[in-house]
Amino acid sequence: MQRALELARHAGEAHDEVPVGAVLVIGGKLVGEGWNRTISTHDPSAHAEIVALRASGQQQRNYRLPGSTLYVTLEPCVMCAMALVHARVARVIFATPDPKTGAAGSVFDTLISPQHNHRVAVEWGLAAEASAEMLRDFFRGRR
Repeated sequence: MQRALELARHAGEAHDEVPVGAVLVIGGKLVGEGWNRTISTHDPSAHAEIVALRASGQQQRNYRLPGSTLYVTLEPCVMCAMALVHARVARVIFATPDPKTGAAGSVFDTLISPQHNHRVAVEWGLAAEASAEMLRDFFRGRR
């Protein structure tokens, strides 16, 4: 999660993006990482999770990432949650919940929905305060 926090900080400070970072790990090895790039790339799908999934898929030469764990600083949205389901990510650990668009239990239960043929294990709270503070500071600075 520390690397995800570093990426989030980089997104906010160096790119003026919403500070969210994500890393994907398989077998204890980092295989992909990303930070929010929606503003800088003019791409609404360039969330940290999607960027990390794309990098991981390229590194693994596979769009499926079974046995993987995604560490992300903010609860995934519905778009990211469905990408995680399609990629067959085994587990998501997020730092802080998103009470407006969270899809890992806060607002929606997309990752664990019985409607899908794959469910993602969810844990949260690791580095929650550091992530929440970074997000608060970012949005406070924009107001």
